Amino acid sequence: MTKRLGILTSGGDCPGLNAAIRGIGKAARGAFGMHLIGFLNGFRGLIHDQVTELDDRAFSGILTDGGTILGTSRDKPHRMPVNGKIQDMTEEAVATYHRHALDGLICLGGGGTQKNALRLKEVGLNILTLPKTIDNDIAMTDVSFGFDTAVGIATEAIDRLHSTATSHSRIIVVEVMGHRAGWLALEAGMAGGADVILIPEIPYKVERIAQAIQERARRGSRFSIVAVAEGAMSDSDAQQIAKVARQKKEAKNKADKEAASAKLQSFVDAHVGHTIQLTEELERVTGLESRLSILGHLQRGGTPSAADRVLATRLGTACAQYANDGRYGYLLALQNDQVRPVPLEEVAGNKKLVPVDHPMVQAARLVGTSFGD
Repeated sequence: MTKRLGILTSGGDCPGLNAAIRGIGKAARGAFGMHLIGFLNGFRGLIHDQVTELDDRAFSGILTDGGTILGTSRDKPHRMPVNGKIQDMTEEAVATYHRHALDGLICLGGGGTQKNALRLKEVGLNILTLPKTIDNDIAMTDVSFGFDTAVGIATEAIDRLHSTATSHSRIIVVEVMGHRAGWLALEAGMAGGADVILIPEIPYKVERIAQAIQERARRGSRFSIVAVAEGAMSDSDAQQIAKVARQKKEAKNKADKEAASAKLQSFVDAHVGHTIQLTEELERVTGLESRLSILGHLQRGGTPSAADRVLATRLGTACAQYANDGRYGYLLALQNDQVRPVPLEEVAGNKKLVPVDHPMVQAARLVGTSFGD
């Protein structure tokens, strides 16, 4: 009997998603004779039974395309807005899966997707996942597709901003993505020769950043490039958030936990736009004209790099092989240049953050890069 697979992409889009879909599809159909359908717009499509047939024509010409031909969303099956209310739609997702007589469901996405996929596994569905995110923060995998492309885009932006920084003797602050993990800022900052790199894992002090910039000025360098992850924060903010996080963890009842969660969310909301304040403060403290460039969604768009196309294809074809073998319940991860299965229980809810003593951090410090600490 022909095996039937469903595919969906969830969370933020990124380069390499289409290459992964193509890898799964061409291997599943061509090598293993499977039937494939795609669910549109992430888990919402699974719940509302929004499907498209994935035949050979669907995979033609998409290797180099950014985004995802299936569309995506950040909806969660167990907490989905329906008619103005948050509802648990897990049963509807399960019903759609069985309605199409699927042998397995493949979910391509980041940290949230891994958690949602695990929940579906726990209610009896056959699930495989692939690691997708430009933040490179998915646990148990060396790299996720989308990351290499984003590093290249951010590096090119920093390269270009060097010219205006040197021409006007300015401080240029470049904000890149990365809420909790600083991999993107770290690698792009190193590759672009940033003078200061600020990442969430290493809280900064503005006076330390200013000292590094003023020291450069004393040596004759009248410009500085500051690469900032959007989740980077000052030492004082980090201490406040850590305190509230402890309160949430130690809460003895639901009301206290909800109060701590609300306070955490208020910190997150207030943190939006913090690089604007940082830029203004650096100008005030150093006396140097300062400008901010926020790269935003530019980092997610466009043609995937060769490395991301190769990685996505390797992971996608391995995924088809695992589905053909009936091996489910795994994230397929790249570890030491080998594709390996990792139980979803070991991935969901965990993040791969930058160790403060990581060799890349040490190398950046040795070439004179400041981390503001």
